[in-house]
Amino acid sequence: MQLTVNGKTVEVDAEPDMPILWMLRDLLNLTGTKFGCGIAACGACTVQLDGQPVRSCVVPVSVAEGKSITTIEALAKEGVPHPLQAAWIAEQVPQCGYCQSGMLMAASALLEANPNPSDADIDSAMTNICRCGSYQRVRAAIHRAALAMTVSAA
Repeated sequence: MQLTVNGKTVEVDAEPDMPILWMLRDLLNLTGTKFGCGIAACGACTVQLDGQPVRSCVVPVSVAEGKSITTIEALAKEGVPHPLQAAWIAEQVPQCGYCQSGMLMAASALLEANPNPSDADIDSAMTNICRCGSYQRVRAAIHRAALAMTVSAA
């Protein structure tokens, strides 16, 4: 099966019903996407499929044919952290860090769709679970990144 992952065409030998998560981790060795719950509840496995956040633990790889998968490994460009990654550090979002790749992928999809989200927009879009309870810092980091992205675009 031919797929586009992080902007590159790859050939994978996967069963059509294999979850995208396991294709990424086991076949492509892209281990930034984490397994959390296996039932699409926690969001640790969030990646983007054609720019939309999806829970990769329940989406079969066959759904990705002809679409673009983006993982946490592609968020930084040429070694330069994405504004969200910089904001995550500045706001000291990570605690244990396990949920962070999924959070960042959900947040980047949000900012792509809505460059200046309100608190309500963030709360609605960020359905990922963080056992450490870093939600206030996540919100602050998204606002910080939105501002940085607006300034850099001007």
